[in-house]
Amino acid sequence: MKSIVKGKMMYAWLIASVLFLSSGCATVRHPVPKDLVDKVRVNDMGDIRVVAGAVDSELQRNIVASVKEEAPGDYPAAANGEKIYPVLAISGGAANGAYGAGLLKGWSEEGSRPKFKIVTGVSTGAIIAPFVFLGKEYDDEMEKLYTTMSTKDVMSFKGPIRVLMGDSMASNKPLEKQIQKMINDNFLARIAAEHKKGRRLLVGTTDLDAQRFVIWDMGAIAARGDKKLFSKVILASAAIPVIFPPVYMHVEYNGQKYDEMHVDGGAITQVFGIYQIMEPMMKSLKESGVKVQNVKAKYYIIRNGYVTGIYKEVKDDLVDVANRAFDTIINSQGVGDTYRIYAYMKQVGNDYNLAFIPADCTPPAKEMFDPKQMKVLFDRGYQDAVKGYKWHKVPPGMEN
Repeated sequence: MKSIVKGKMMYAWLIASVLFLSSGCATVRHPVPKDLVDKVRVNDMGDIRVVAGAVDSELQRNIVASVKEEAPGDYPAAANGEKIYPVLAISGGAANGAYGAGLLKGWSEEGSRPKFKIVTGVSTGAIIAPFVFLGKEYDDEMEKLYTTMSTKDVMSFKGPIRVLMGDSMASNKPLEKQIQKMINDNFLARIAAEHKKGRRLLVGTTDLDAQRFVIWDMGAIAARGDKKLFSKVILASAAIPVIFPPVYMHVEYNGQKYDEMHVDGGAITQVFGIYQIMEPMMKSLKESGVKVQNVKAKYYIIRNGYVTGIYKEVKDDLVDVANRAFDTIINSQGVGDTYRIYAYMKQVGNDYNLAFIPADCTPPAKEMFDPKQMKVLFDRGYQDAVKGYKWHKVPPGMEN
C-alpha cells in the first residue's frame, strides 16, 4: 500500500514539475492589442503588408500603382481595350511542393509559361514563388532545392524535455539556413527590379493572435534591401504550427513596440488569390482612372496536393492517427480553397485554371522530406507540363 501511495506521489510530483518547468519557460510577450491589429507597422513600412479584409491600405494603393508602373508592351490590351493579366497562386504542401516545382520547370521548357503579373505563395509555395517570379533562369535552382533536400535540411527534432518546455516539436533552423542561402544580394536585387516594373510577389502568413491572414509584398521589402525581413516572412509562411516554432514579427504603433506571433499561412488558407486584397480596393482602382471592367486575370492555381482521397493503412497509434488526420484536414481545406477562388473568378469573369498532383502518382516516403519521393514527384510534374498540361477549368468534382 505504501508503495502505491509513494508511486502516486512521485507521479503527481513529476506532472507538477513538468507544468512548472514548461510554464516557467514561456516567452514574455507584448502582443498587439485587438484594436491595433490593422494599425501596427513593421519597421515603419506601411506599404509592405495588409491584413486580409482591411480597407484602403497603403499596400492596396501600391498594387493600384503597379498598373501604371508596367511598360506598355508588358501586358498589351486587346482590341476591345481589355487587359488580361496572368496570375499564379502556389499552394502549401510541404514535400509535395516538388510536384509544383517540376510542373513549373516543364512549363518553361514547353514554352508557354507567361511572365506573371502577380505571383502568390503559401508555405512551400512561398519558397517556390520567388524562383518563379524571377523566371525560367532560376528553374535549375528550384529543381535542385526540391530534389536534393531531406528532412535534416528542413528541421532538427527536439528531445522530450525540450518539446515539453518549448513551443514546437522541432527546430526549423536548418530551413532558415536554406532560405538565407537562397536569398542572396543578387536574388533580392532582381526581385526589387521586377517590383519596380509593376509586378508583384505576395506571400501569406497567419497572425495567430488575431487569427487573421496577412499578405506581404515581398517586392516592396526587396526594394528596401531588407534581406533579413524577406527571409523571415518566408520562414513564417512555412512554420507549420506545433511542428515548427512560430516566427515573431516586431511591430510598433505611436512609438509603442509589440510582437506578433506568425505561423504557416496554411493555417487559414492553403492557397490565396488576389481577390483577398482586390475586393476592398475596387474604389481606389476606379478613383485612379482604371476601368475595372476591362481588367481581367488569367488565373493559374497549383495545388501541391491531391484532390481525392489517397488510401493508406493507418497504424493504431497516436502519432500515425494524428498525422493522417492532419493530412486529411489539410487536403480537404486545399480543395475547399480551389472552390472559393473559382466562385470569385466566375463572379468577375476571370479565367480559372487548376493543376494538382494526379491520384496515380503516390511515391512512398521514408521520411517527412524524402529526396527520392520528391524526385519522383518533380519528374512527374515536369513530364505533365512539358507535354502540354491540360489545366482543369473547374474545381474537382465539377467536371462533366
